[in-house]
Amino acid sequence: MTTPHPVPSAVPYAVVPYAPGAGPSAWPDELRRIARPEVLERWGAVDRTPHAPRLVAAPGGGGWAAAALVTARPGTAYAKIVDAVGDVPAAARAVVAYAEEQRLVQVVWEGWTVSGEDAAAAGFAPLRPPLPGGTDEPAGPRTGYVRWTAGEGVAEPAYYRQSTHFSCGAVTALLAQVRAGVVRPESLDREAELTLWRDATNFPACEPVGLGVAVRRRWPSSSVEVFLDTEEPVLLDHLDGDEREWRAVLQRASRADADRLGVPVHGLRLSLAELREAVEAPGRCRHVLLLVSLATMQGFDVPHWVLCHGTVPGAVVVEDPWFNTGAGETWVDAHLLPVADASLDAMSLLGGEVRVRGAVLIDGG
Repeated sequence: MTTPHPVPSAVPYAVVPYAPGAGPSAWPDELRRIARPEVLERWGAVDRTPHAPRLVAAPGGGGWAAAALVTARPGTAYAKIVDAVGDVPAAARAVVAYAEEQRLVQVVWEGWTVSGEDAAAAGFAPLRPPLPGGTDEPAGPRTGYVRWTAGEGVAEPAYYRQSTHFSCGAVTALLAQVRAGVVRPESLDREAELTLWRDATNFPACEPVGLGVAVRRRWPSSSVEVFLDTEEPVLLDHLDGDEREWRAVLQRASRADADRLGVPVHGLRLSLAELREAVEAPGRCRHVLLLVSLATMQGFDVPHWVLCHGTVPGAVVVEDPWFNTGAGETWVDAHLLPVADASLDAMSLLGGEVRVRGAVLIDGG
């Protein structure tokens, strides 16, 4: 059961664009009065411009009583509190009011400075720490918090960050099986990630049929279906000549393997309504691995696999196994990520003049 968006609260707040590139002199005096220098230094250490950084401030005492640095990926339905300074509870109330006014379904909070007690008092629940990954790149704060502003939220899966630029398909399949209880969380590591990628890859990407076949081979008891509204090879637009042809041969072999293993390959486009119905099915543990372009969320048109595992009003909740530290992202941005329905519908159509959608449905029973 879901609940409608709440009526926006009467909590006062102000929104101010944040431009750290202009230097400390450009920051509002009210912010410099309530924020420690080391916090402002960390805020400005990366270019957060792609995520529209803004300050949400709570008035008080003739100026600002509190402020929060807020960002979010484009095309999504959440707001992220990077930090709150000053009267932290007042800052949290202001951001929640702002999120409700913008009809966002979720607010997350990076645990750089906030305590678990303060987050809980503001109505935020702790997120599960991410599973250990196979990359040495910093993953962000050790803790994070979430508050849903619409619906009842969704059950939280484990989060794991892919260790390469090309193993997203394997990681989403493994995360689905962890959530279904087929794979133990502690066994999801770099070896498991790369082993499944090796079985599924079209070098280096994982195309939908090959990924579905690899999942069936690895877990024969799991029901697997592939939805791909073309019979032509996919994810090869950037290649030509022999580099394209030998990968097309492998894709044809994957289709033959699917037929032999009994993996249905539907030559149909999975609609957003059908996707929502699949992951909402009561009493079932169904997941959709969905191919999307990162053009909207990250600014570059690269195909990428995400795991769709829940829904809230107006958005599908996904796990994205990759995040962009260069834009100030952490695992808190990529975990329990609500993507607006219209945005997900658009970003999951890939290709040139002929747009196609690729998806793998896994039913864990």
